Formats: sequence, structure tokens, C-alpha cells
Amino acid sequence: MAEATASHRAGLVAIVGRPSVGKSTLLNALVGAKVSITSKKPQTTRHRIAGIVMRPDAQVVFVDTPGFQTKHRSVLNERMNRTVRESLGDIDAIVWVVDGNRVTAADRAVLDLAPASVPVVAALNKIDTIPDKSMLLPRLQEVAGLRAFAAIVPVSAERRVQLDALLAEVIKLLPEGPALYPEDDVTDRDERFLAAELVREKIFRLLGDELPYATTVGVDSFAQEGRLRHIHATVYVEKASQRAIVLGEGGSRMKAIAAEARTDMERLFGGPVYLEVWVRVKRGWAQSEASLKRMGY
Repeated sequence: MAEATASHRAGLVAIVGRPSVGKSTLLNALVGAKVSITSKKPQTTRHRIAGIVMRPDAQVVFVDTPGFQTKHRSVLNERMNRTVRESLGDIDAIVWVVDGNRVTAADRAVLDLAPASVPVVAALNKIDTIPDKSMLLPRLQEVAGLRAFAAIVPVSAERRVQLDALLAEVIKLLPEGPALYPEDDVTDRDERFLAAELVREKIFRLLGDELPYATTVGVDSFAQEGRLRHIHATVYVEKASQRAIVLGEGGSRMKAIAAEARTDMERLFGGPVYLEVWVRVKRGWAQSEASLKRMGY
């Protein structure tokens, strides 16, 4: 009698949480590649991004979402919150990410968005930053009282601690079926989108606290000759004074942003990159439905 083959599972899993809990860092750590940009500033992620994890017995399509927030009101933020809600509409499971140091009202508000019919795994992130590990047990008990979770897993996305345990719990929740994406894919986004995001990441990392939120990035042209990619991008700001800050004295700050972005692109794309970046003023872009639609929001 022939030995029965193990079943294969595949499905969509939304990663949700308030801003700054480490959703994008967790996604990148699970996938093993930078498919979602990160920074220490909240609300870095603005788009729905899928990261694909392949295992012999499963394909997990993790969907990273913007951090759901109620603090700042703008057309852009309303669109990002809508993205979170829509991402919860057609999925097989949810990973709710919370900072292991504390559970806030904003965390609970995100959890309330999860449909009752969808299983939720709680990922208590940043456990490496908890100075007194005896505090972890009461935090686990606090979280357990919020909902009937499929599992609660303490993790550190930054240190890659307990990620295999988290992944195993998620795979249990997926339906049996074939892979949804080709085996070599790590994301559903193309290189043009990833190039714009990497420039935007460096803006978040290299500029002050407020200015990055007034910027966005568009790729004007993306061409490949052999292994070399030619990329021309534009950073849009809302005011002329912001343009001067992004450029820096003699263009020095923009050169640093472009240089760091190019390095990451070459690592991600596996080949040399020629990158040219311009800075232009586009007043009110974050409040204009038409502008946001053209920019892919």
C-alpha cells in the first residue's frame, strides 16, 4: 500500500496592528527579504503589501497593512484605514501584532476590526525589549482575556525569536489547497513599486519627525538592460521650503537618500542600479483624491 502524501495548505493571512508595533519588520523577517519598508517612525507603511512564505507543506501569503490609526485626519489616512478594513474581508487568518510591553486602547480598537468568523493569532512582539521577563506572563494573561485566540505567541521580529512557532500556528489555520503564487515569488508587488518604497524609506529614516509625512515618491521610468536597472524617481513635497530641506545643502541630503536606496535596491534586485531622483512641489497631494489615485493609493 502506497504511503499517503501530506496535505498542502495555502491561504491569505492579514498582519494588523496599531502603528509602530513592528508589522513590517515581522513580515520581512518571516519572508526573509525586505518586501515592506520600515523605520522607527509610525505610519511608515501606506500600502497593502503581500509577503510570500514557502514551506514544503504550505504557502502562506502574509498581507502587511498600514497601521490603523484614529489620531490624524486626512484623505491619505482615510484611504490607509480603508485599506486595513478591506484587507480583512477575504482572508483565512489574522495575525494581530501588539507590543509585548503594553496593550493600549488603540491595540484593542484594531482587534475589534477582526471579523468574529476569522481565527486570530496574537503575536506579542518586541519581547527582547522587556527588561523584566516576569512581566510577560501577566501580559499574556491580559491578551488572553480580550478574545478567544487561536494561539498567543511571544516573538521578537527584530531578533527573529519564535518566528517558526508563530508560522506553525498560522499554517494550522489555512485551508488545504495548492500554492497561490509561483514558488520563487516573495511578494505580489513589482520592482517599480519596491523601488519607490525604498526611496521613501530612506526619507523616513534620514529626515526629521514631521517632514516624511508630507512626502511621497513616484517612479517616472523603470528600464532594464541586461542586469542593469535604470530608475528615475520623483519625491513630491507640499511646499517649496520642504523641497529645500529634502535636497539639503548642495543636494547633499538627497544624494545620501538616493545612495542608501540604491544600495538596498541592488541587494533586493540582485543587480546594479542607476538611480536618479528629483524633488518637486505638489501642493495638497495628501488631501486630493485625484492625486492619491494617480500615485497608487
